[in-house]
Amino acid sequence: MAQGNTVSISSKLGPEERAAAIAKMKDKELDILVVGGGIVGTGAALDAVTRGLSTGLLEARDFGAGTSSRSSKLVHGGIRYLEQLDFRLVREALIERGLLLQRLAPHLVKPVRFLYPLNHRVWERLYIGAGMLLYDIFSWSGGRPPGVPHHRHLTKRQMLRAMPSLAGDAFVGGLTYYDAQVDDARYVASLARTASAYGAHVANRVKVEGFVKVGERVVGVKAHDLESGERFEIRAKQVVNATGVWTDETQAMVGERGQFKVRASKGIHLVVPRDRFQSTTGVILRTEKSVLFVIPWGRHWIIGTTDTDWHLDKAHPAATAADIDYVLGHVNKILSVPLTREDVEGVYAGLRPLLAGESEQTSKLSREHLVAHSVPGLVVIAGGKWTTYRVMAKDAIDSAVSALDGNIPKSTTQDIALVGAEGYQAAWNKRGKIARAFDVHRVRIEHLLNRYGVLTDELLDIIKDRPELQEPLPGADDYIKAEVVYAASHEGALHLDDVLARRTRISIEAWDRGVSAAPVAAELMAEVLGWDEERTKREVDTYLARVQAERDSQEQPDDESADRVRLAAPDITANV
Repeated sequence: MAQGNTVSISSKLGPEERAAAIAKMKDKELDILVVGGGIVGTGAALDAVTRGLSTGLLEARDFGAGTSSRSSKLVHGGIRYLEQLDFRLVREALIERGLLLQRLAPHLVKPVRFLYPLNHRVWERLYIGAGMLLYDIFSWSGGRPPGVPHHRHLTKRQMLRAMPSLAGDAFVGGLTYYDAQVDDARYVASLARTASAYGAHVANRVKVEGFVKVGERVVGVKAHDLESGERFEIRAKQVVNATGVWTDETQAMVGERGQFKVRASKGIHLVVPRDRFQSTTGVILRTEKSVLFVIPWGRHWIIGTTDTDWHLDKAHPAATAADIDYVLGHVNKILSVPLTREDVEGVYAGLRPLLAGESEQTSKLSREHLVAHSVPGLVVIAGGKWTTYRVMAKDAIDSAVSALDGNIPKSTTQDIALVGAEGYQAAWNKRGKIARAFDVHRVRIEHLLNRYGVLTDELLDIIKDRPELQEPLPGADDYIKAEVVYAASHEGALHLDDVLARRTRISIEAWDRGVSAAPVAAELMAEVLGWDEERTKREVDTYLARVQAERDSQEQPDDESADRVRLAAPDITANV
């Protein structure tokens, strides 16, 4: 199967591989079955299978469709947790940041620079500077270089040089420091493919509707394939519940009370064009509740986030007009030319799974994670933050392994790069030659390498066979048609929404949120997935209804109204 660090089996995750995975899961008892295909679930599947365990992974919707694709797109230690004196969490996250940047996914995780404006001359510079010094020290404490430069103090003039659009009266000086950023949805899909490449049986759009028990022991799950409609059981020695904000609901299926509760906190982000203000760097701002990031994102800025309790629909959290105004109000305090609603090209809302505690404020709840063997045969993992997913996955599988017989190896995921990562730097150094060899613009090759790593070869082979697929999608110049074909054939995309919202980020980056790209993308997917004309039209209509419902919800004054309007759009799986 595996030879050294290479994987001899294919990393392709298309319809045939999904069908084969489901057949194998039905056929034999697994060592580990992971429920939940977000960042922690896919990470747990990779952790388990690379210990030599037979492993399955089920996701009810698409990989990363929940919280894991709706983050701030940052891989970071969490500057604000220093103030809460949560040094262990910050250190752990910074060590993971270095690992992701330099070893596990250098094609997907990139350094990003931030400015921190200061409002007070002496005490604030000392206070924030001390925190950032600690941040730098922690980042070195994992035994490897951090992969990013250290923080620096800046004068007011240096701040304005880095960000000419800063309002002159909004600060007296500042600091600059580095973290990292990632396309979160692409990372999760790549992680699922990596687990599959090492032998895990991976299937999205398979919903767990109950647990199979023998006495008090969980011995498997009752599964429902939402694509075919088939219902079946999957047996496993240990089941891992990695369902994030749905943890309580999943636990309720066992008929046992969970040992801890998860509260959902809503965070919204705005996407605005890069030319709306001038800056060579991102910005971090303090608010009365939390922190606000302005993050460079290709030809855009991502601005967020909020932190508010959410008790409504967890599949489609909605941003309100008040949320959007809150973010704009705070960022406009530092801009010389304020942003307006007309500058916003995309909006998205996500839910953080926070461990419920004493605090009534979600911003004060813990980002620590907990693992529990709540009933025999069932491990629950909850809490945590995106950056520390690998540690969470390791802890969950450690707990599951403790109940298995035999001498099972320790986690090896600190050394296992994602598909596309091995040889990325060499490919990047050759990008000019690759561009000339395939007669593709160098900027396009750079775009592909930073999304697919060395698997860019597979896309270039598609383009070689069908040169028309190097054309950009309508209204979304950053993405080419070949990427849609590849998403359906290799990356597990089963619906139009999977491609426009997660395999690409057209739904938040395009001015029309993917409306003009939708028909073209659907036709390309139809070729791979065998859709007929009626099915193709239904995919497009459902996507357009989603876009309209999201736009309408963002005009609503409160969560209840926004939730009601957003839920007016049907889910595609309910139609099929």
